Amino acid sequence: MSDRVKPAPPVFIAGCGDIGSLLALKWRERGATVTALVRSEAAGRRLQGLGLESVSGDLDHAESLRSLQLAGTVLYYLAPPPATGEGDPRVRNLLAALSASAALPVRIVYISTSGVYGDSGGEWVDEETPPNPQTDRARRRLDAEAALRDFGRRHAIPVIILRVGDIYGPGRLPLTRLQKGLPVLLEAECGYTNRIHADDLVAILLAAAERGRADNIYNVSDGHPGTMTGYFNAVADALGLPRPPAVTLAEAKEQLSEAMLSYLSESRRMDNRKLLRDFGITLRYPDLASGLRDIKQFKVTS
Repeated sequence: MSDRVKPAPPVFIAGCGDIGSLLALKWRERGATVTALVRSEAAGRRLQGLGLESVSGDLDHAESLRSLQLAGTVLYYLAPPPATGEGDPRVRNLLAALSASAALPVRIVYISTSGVYGDSGGEWVDEETPPNPQTDRARRRLDAEAALRDFGRRHAIPVIILRVGDIYGPGRLPLTRLQKGLPVLLEAECGYTNRIHADDLVAILLAAAERGRADNIYNVSDGHPGTMTGYFNAVADALGLPRPPAVTLAEAKEQLSEAMLSYLSESRRMDNRKLLRDFGITLRYPDLASGLRDIKQFKVTS
């Protein structure tokens, strides 16, 4: 019997930001050919600096995608939806281009959001929990999920949906916010939020291409929900910074941004047991405390 390692498949990434770039480098270490879709020359130069290949195309303009050749690739769709509306025409533009060319990928992995569950009042949600998106942002993600799953069924392509909680890690900490002393909600009035370290998310993305089951949804979190205020306090404590001032919900409505208030209006705890079981993965950072242990090496973000 041969013990030769199976060659890595070619990989195509739509939406190659910080997570996509980390993922691309991991695949390249495995010997894969990795190509990313870029909308601008600056984005192409950034990826070139990392030693990555890119092709030009704009998800907002379907005609720019018609020459894409994704035959035989693992397609990661990590691009955000548009900022407005209840649907995601960007996903649909790409799928239309693929259908027209018949240059089809062999597997699709999509990063969605835990926001599609809406507010569960702090109860646990698993992959069988019916979606109940309460913001247009979450509705756009659910629309993309539906489009991708339908495409996968019609073309017999495995599609794996990852519903991801808040991502933290290097370059993804609210240090500038803490340094400015911006307020947070009193913890007693906070609902539950869910989190995953960026390094664990990249490992999950790799595993999804290898072990994710076709037409399946997976909750992605570390399995230890907390509160947004608890998160800010933990980061502040780890850095030796003052904890942010806490305000009541009534005061928060006057002082916090609309985006922050929308996060605070929902509370849910994500069950990640299906992810751990199917992917056979052990998280490197299974809780916030372990994820922040090397915090002083992290970069400042807003």
